[in-house]
Parts: sequence; structure tokens; C-alpha cells
Amino acid sequence: MGARMAKSGRARHRITFDKRVEQDDGFGNTQAGWEEQFTLWAEVKAKLGGEAVTAARLQSQNTVNLTIRQSRRARLIREDWRARDQSEGIEYAIKSIIDPDDGGAWLEILCQTGTAA
Repeated sequence: MGARMAKSGRARHRITFDKRVEQDDGFGNTQAGWEEQFTLWAEVKAKLGGEAVTAARLQSQNTVNLTIRQSRRARLIREDWRARDQSEGIEYAIKSIIDPDDGGAWLEILCQTGTAA
């Protein structure tokens, strides 16, 4: 129980999760957009950064792990969603979602900045 309490105490970031949706552009066409789903507390841990060459342009990429408590809402999150840090204003492309210890208490979400979500 001590490890769980310590982990939940490090969840100090408000992360909003957005789902990709098709929206009317007002001219009879549809365009991709985002629809806010919910906001949860998360621990944000930076991993090693990297660089990618996109269209002959060097682009910085940072990888982070978001750790959130499992809940009914948290289990709705998918890889085609995005996450937004409310205090930092950073958008994350979600790459993978795992239950790190198969215990059903936590979810780890691998995310990247500097990429198209």
C-alpha cells in the first residue's frame, strides 16, 4: 500500500484527454478536429529525447510516460487520442497504453511531443 500512496502523490499534473472527431467546417465539408473528453491527475516522467527529420527539417521529439490511476474513464483512452498538460500547455501524441504490473490500479501512457497527433 505504501508504493501506491507514493505513486498517487506524484500525480501532480492535470492532463486533459481529447478524442479525434470529424467536424463540419461550415461549408459542407468535414475536417478532423478534437473533442475534449475528460481531465485526470497524472504523473509525468520524461524519457530520452530525440530528433526526427521530417521533410528535410530537423524536429525535436520528447517522449514522456504519463501514469494515471485506472478508472472507467481512463480505460476509454485510445492511441488515436491526444493528451494535453493543462499547466504546461504541452500536447502529447499518445503512442501506447499499458497496465504496467497487470494489477489494474495504474495505466502508463507512452506519449511524444513534436509529432503530429
